[in-house]
Amino acid sequence: MQKIAVLGATGAVGQEFVMSLNKHPWFELTEIASSARSAGKKYVDALRDPVSGILRWHNPESVPEYIQDMVISKIEDVNPDKFDLIFTALNSDDAQTIEPSFARSIPVISTAAAFRYENDVPILIPGINDEHTELLDIQKKNKDWAGYIAPLPNCTTTGLAITLKPIIDKYGVKSVFMTSLQALSGAGRSPGVIALDIMDNVIPYIPKEEEKVQIETKKILGKLNQRSILPNNIKVSCTCMRVPVSDGHTESVFVETKDPVDPDLVKKEMLNFSKNVSIKELPTAPEDYILVHDDPTRPQPRVDREINDGMTTVVGRLRKDTVFENGIKYVLLSHNEKMGSAKGAVLLAELLKSKKMI
Repeated sequence: MQKIAVLGATGAVGQEFVMSLNKHPWFELTEIASSARSAGKKYVDALRDPVSGILRWHNPESVPEYIQDMVISKIEDVNPDKFDLIFTALNSDDAQTIEPSFARSIPVISTAAAFRYENDVPILIPGINDEHTELLDIQKKNKDWAGYIAPLPNCTTTGLAITLKPIIDKYGVKSVFMTSLQALSGAGRSPGVIALDIMDNVIPYIPKEEEKVQIETKKILGKLNQRSILPNNIKVSCTCMRVPVSDGHTESVFVETKDPVDPDLVKKEMLNFSKNVSIKELPTAPEDYILVHDDPTRPQPRVDREINDGMTTVVGRLRKDTVFENGIKYVLLSHNEKMGSAKGAVLLAELLKSKKMI
């Protein structure tokens, strides 16, 4: 068993790490760290609201027994020499300074945006751009580090990149137009979206989200050269909106392909890609990497987000587009707090371990 620490363990993403690492066959969570406000407390006590005493635990399952009485450390007191890997669930400003201090000696897998756009930092989705892991060795040499920083993409990018990959590989893609209907949990729970703003409402703007999706999609689907990643030359345009749904990002996608295509062939390619995805034998990998519905009323967040414990990207309404000469359109659903966040980070750690990079 390899020893793991989680930084930022009390927040929504940190809680998902705690759940994802419970009884994991390869990794043992042996230390958790958070802000000075929580440090020194038992984990379950740190989750309680200081005024109401309400447990701020956001998973439908109970707090795992293994973690309840674990005492939270200060982040600056965590000794990287005690671990094989660090997971971070930090905001980008904190990640900017904290993550390099650990990456000098140990691998860091991050959910933050702080280093996604550096030339020697890949944005990794297991099963989609596994070959980009080689850039981590270049990063180590460039920085003279024993470890590295490996960030996940923005959670809105994840489902889009996963569904585009089999289309690009078979037919090529010229342009993509996407509109997202994003869950409340993607805004974070403290402070998150103010209730009176979102009730009976749709907020048609999420700061920096559209820029992240456009840049990250091209990088993830790009080609690795000797020093960096050459972004894919597809055109990506999107509109990102917040909707009153608890979890699960829904996206409406229009794709212009280079070669002629029809929906039945795309469905076949998606399912074939899912069946043969490179990471299918890893412990956290879902039985279905991509699931395609024929029912035109699917996917729906409330019904489909927990398929394979939130690790499956669900596609529906796959049909021919009538504007592009060669094009299709579809709706996808991706669980932003599982495949798009902590559980996806654990899957990435499994991939890196299988490549002997942890």
